[in-house]
Amino acid sequence: MSNAYAGKILRINLTTGSITTEALPVEKARAFLGGRGLGGRMLAEEIPAGIDPLSEANKIFFITGPLTGTSAPTSGRYMVVTKSPLNNTIASSNSGGFWGAELKFAGYDMVIVEGKAAQPVYIYIKDDQVEIRPADKYWGKLVSETTDGLLAEAGDDKARVLTIGPAGERLSPIAAVMNDRYRAAGRSGVGAVMGSKNLKAIVVRGSGKVEVAQPDRFKEVVSGLLKKIRENGVTGQGLPAYGTAVLVNIINESGILPTNNFQEAYFPAADEISGETLAEKYLKKKDPCYRCPIACGRYCEVDGEEGGGPEYETIWAYGSDCGVSDLKAVIKANNLCNEYGLDTISAGATIAAAMELYQRGIIKPEEVDGPELKWGSGEAIVEWTRKMGAGEGLGAKLALGSARLCEAYGHPELAMAVKKQELPAYDPRGVQGHGLQYATSNRGGCHVRGYMISPEILGLPEKLDRFSLEGKAEWVKVFQDLTAVIDSLGLCLFTSFALGAQDYADLYNAATGENLTAEQLLACGERIWNNERLFNLQEGYTAQDDTLPRRLLEEPIPDGPSKGSVHRLAELLPVYYQVRGWDENGVPTAARRQELGL
Repeated sequence: MSNAYAGKILRINLTTGSITTEALPVEKARAFLGGRGLGGRMLAEEIPAGIDPLSEANKIFFITGPLTGTSAPTSGRYMVVTKSPLNNTIASSNSGGFWGAELKFAGYDMVIVEGKAAQPVYIYIKDDQVEIRPADKYWGKLVSETTDGLLAEAGDDKARVLTIGPAGERLSPIAAVMNDRYRAAGRSGVGAVMGSKNLKAIVVRGSGKVEVAQPDRFKEVVSGLLKKIRENGVTGQGLPAYGTAVLVNIINESGILPTNNFQEAYFPAADEISGETLAEKYLKKKDPCYRCPIACGRYCEVDGEEGGGPEYETIWAYGSDCGVSDLKAVIKANNLCNEYGLDTISAGATIAAAMELYQRGIIKPEEVDGPELKWGSGEAIVEWTRKMGAGEGLGAKLALGSARLCEAYGHPELAMAVKKQELPAYDPRGVQGHGLQYATSNRGGCHVRGYMISPEILGLPEKLDRFSLEGKAEWVKVFQDLTAVIDSLGLCLFTSFALGAQDYADLYNAATGENLTAEQLLACGERIWNNERLFNLQEGYTAQDDTLPRRLLEEPIPDGPSKGSVHRLAELLPVYYQVRGWDENGVPTAARRQELGL
């Protein structure tokens, strides 16, 4: 097709071994764009309510956006969409690298995997050649071993490999899907869904290219947007120089860097784990994704061991959240997550929760079959990550995530999670808008469903008072809707530091030949958000689940620049529901559903 979409879906049933192709539903793609939006809509239509996410009845969508694989900046993104085994919400986990673009080059907008193979398999895609191949010899292998083996088997070093590690095989609900060795669709346990289907990997090689509707116009728009990205302080300077870890000192200086499992929000040793220190001591090279002018990806070396990352969230989860200032240990823990296929946020935050359970005498010393779970221990974060990935001893309990761990010990309140998914690296007590976004996120604890850190801390597109409630519900809605658009187009969220809704509309229109206004594009985002909300309501979620851990609502930050703050969710939530056109129970009204075509 010449309108950015490949126009073709690959559907593979692992139970029967059937491989079929079907046309992309064009009207649905127009309404939901692609990626997260279209995948979420099709998942909602195709799986019955109440199914076990790890059963054959669940499906998993590997889905690109219309801009994936084009020359648009950061167009290497794809989504993994399924029902989450972590919390039964709709899971849509985003990843970069090159795999998504390669799928488009092979001629597919998405791959839908159904059923369950009798034995471990992988899927091989080379343009029209699609095969289900045995993967017994890769089962139990680490991500790098699997990637190397499958590339050798393909006989083509330009092929791209997506795989799970041992954590996904063991059905850990915090298991990631890995691609291009170091890139992760990290959150919501999507790796466990692959494991439940005995699907080890998908290898893709494509020889085509993505055609756009208006090539000259598209080239002109891309050129203008590249200029904006390069001239922006965050995307043109901070992220390229120091990666996402440029945030460590910025967030700490605002007094919202969660420390010791959110008991505190300021870490005195933050500079020792900062992006500046990472660049000075361990960075070997930048590691950009497909068509990315920002190049925030890091590639580091520690004690002769090389690997991709770590990102800001990883450095926080294994660093200040565990009281650890040993950056070497953080990098080693990150490398283990990459190899075993674990979500670094959930893995690090679960170790932090275990450390607090141990601190309070709830986990007993005799249960600890590894390094002592004490704050600040670099040895502990490395070895407990390995034990989680390998499913050894107490590590097998930790691999279930912090919510299940803390519930098992009778203290669910010590899990710093929303809807059972671990919160990321910003204490919401000092950023009221961002806290509202945490509480209302459609996949549980998440920072990338509406990154309110941008206006509340970085001042982009304008500086907001982070402690104020005024206008925050409206801001959160716009950010959530815009993020849904960006995820669905196949672009990186970081472009939003420099670009606005009109820029994305210009790109989309030139690529597809459509003529959407910025407002119409944002309406697509609102449709996507409400579809996800309706999925979760069908799964039994209610307004009671739009909340934060009790600590963040009742215990003021003890010291630092945000000292004395709590999150004022009870005041914000009713306003947010009203702004969204939902009733007082957080349910989209019939009028709003009709307006959005839902």
